[in-house]
Amino acid sequence: MEVSQVLHMNGGVGETSYANNSLLQQKVLTLTKPIREEAITKMYQQSMLPTTRGLGIADLGCSCGPNTLSVVFEVIKTVEKLCQELHHESPEYQVFLNDLPRNDFNSIFRSLDNFKEKLNKEMACSVNGPCFFLAGVPGSFYGRLFPSKSLHFVHSSYSLQWLSQVPEGLEKNKGNIYMASTSPSNVLKAYYKQFQRDFSLFLECRAKEVVEGGSMVLTFLGRRSDNPSSKECCLIWELMAKALNYLASKGIIKEEEVDSFNIPQYTPSPSEVEEEVLKEGSFEINRIAVSAVSWDATYHNDWNTMENDEFSASEILASDCGHNVAKCMRAVAEPLLINHFGSEAIIEDVFKEYQEILTHYMSKKKTEFINVTLWMSRKV
Repeated sequence: MEVSQVLHMNGGVGETSYANNSLLQQKVLTLTKPIREEAITKMYQQSMLPTTRGLGIADLGCSCGPNTLSVVFEVIKTVEKLCQELHHESPEYQVFLNDLPRNDFNSIFRSLDNFKEKLNKEMACSVNGPCFFLAGVPGSFYGRLFPSKSLHFVHSSYSLQWLSQVPEGLEKNKGNIYMASTSPSNVLKAYYKQFQRDFSLFLECRAKEVVEGGSMVLTFLGRRSDNPSSKECCLIWELMAKALNYLASKGIIKEEEVDSFNIPQYTPSPSEVEEEVLKEGSFEINRIAVSAVSWDATYHNDWNTMENDEFSASEILASDCGHNVAKCMRAVAEPLLINHFGSEAIIEDVFKEYQEILTHYMSKKKTEFINVTLWMSRKV
């Protein structure tokens, strides 16, 4: 599978689109907002930026939908507030939105007029609002994307867990579609080595593109545990594998097709992220934070404040958690499934079974995604 040509969220604004099923990602952006605001504030106050006419901002893995421009709006709003407080002239904002080539960039561009109207309405610093330029940048962030020393602030959320390719040597990972408790040790090692190669290359490329004193805030779908096959990061895919294996047992799809399907993703621990940053050496780590959100973002905002809560099966079933999570995962995984199994006809069967499995599991267990957020500054 050529990941760069296949991986993308469901486009458009339909029922199964990412635009209509990305509330979870929105919750993560809300959780990590204080770190971004602190990073932008300290970068602006402590670097050369007050004397810089242009401010380069990049959102890597921007996807599409209502979340795409929210971080851009947040960054501009924070800088404009600082400009007013410090009596500085507003910079010109050069915004780059990056994702893989099959991302639905058209929907982003169609939303620009509304975004500019909102920006001008809420920013009272000038008659016409901030001077704002935006460009879409299709391509993999595991390579160079921007001119040298052109970026001041880089953001990425829920994108860097995706690998540049499916790791090699996964032939013995039968019955699984990702790292799992039953995966052989060589499978876990192959995934980790691919993550190391990819994230190291990502850091090398950004080191050339970010100005000295510039900042990056990156949020990975990750894990707390040192165990790469921990349920806190792998269970969501194990349950999908269960659905696929069930369909294979019914002859709807082939068993060998399930055995050869592997998700190009690695959910790192804070220590694994830190290790790669220290090895590459171009960035100084300001903070690594860990947060958590429920699988079903419509049910609870933050499990960190709900550690001891117990919910009855009837409460969870009534909220239709399985339905919500299945739709969220479909918006993410459907293009990968269609590419591998070669048919859109199986998708309804896959996600009907997956929803039933999710609903049953979530009626008995608390489920959460773990987020690892990294704030770094380019060394001077």
